[in-house]
Amino acid sequence: MARKDTAANAADQGRLKQIALTYKMTRKADKKIGLVLAAVGIVTFGVFLAIGFLIGHPVYLGILGLLLAFLASAIVFGRRAERAAFGQMEGQPGAAAAVLDNVGRGWTTTPAVAMNRSQDVVHRAVGKAGVVLVAEGNPNRVKSLLAAEKKKMNRIVADVPVHDLIVGTGEGQVELKKLRTTMLKLPRVLTGPQVTATNDRLRALGDLMSNMPVPKGPMPKGMKLPKGGPKAR
Repeated sequence: MARKDTAANAADQGRLKQIALTYKMTRKADKKIGLVLAAVGIVTFGVFLAIGFLIGHPVYLGILGLLLAFLASAIVFGRRAERAAFGQMEGQPGAAAAVLDNVGRGWTTTPAVAMNRSQDVVHRAVGKAGVVLVAEGNPNRVKSLLAAEKKKMNRIVADVPVHDLIVGTGEGQVELKKLRTTMLKLPRVLTGPQVTATNDRLRALGDLMSNMPVPKGPMPKGMKLPKGGPKAR
């Protein structure tokens, strides 16, 4: 019992530290986060308490209002923290790969399957929607990268749908914060075994990550491909 209590306490402390760290990171990008959360909590509690007095049950509605105030504040905090995180990642090379890693179960992500010397990059994700190629960089340059990669996909997995997305804020592009939602909305046309088979066939292609020392996630600014390194076809 003592060990279980110790483990539970350690887990609770870990969650509290994580919440505190998330709050500090969010506050750097969202200076009003504290005021907003306080306002949401106070207004929610105040409304329920006022209703409680009107119907003659201030204690019951007060307790319910307090619980719902915490819940409302948590929801608002989660959304604003997510918005702040995407705002900090926006425009950074490799940001799309970080989002793809958190799309959800059933998706297999391979970062940097194609890249050029200008750091335009294409990532690949495979799921029940088929193959999704996600490009980030200059819209005009990444189109050629996508075209070359789609041609390669058609040779390897001709019977699997191949979608292409360009991350950005321009016309016809997908905002970073909407990338996950956009992918999850794609129609599911493959079964589990078909997804596994597709991954096995694509694994033979390899990727740039296994052939050059590029760190996962956002890549350092100013990073250049080594001379003689792999080129996008």
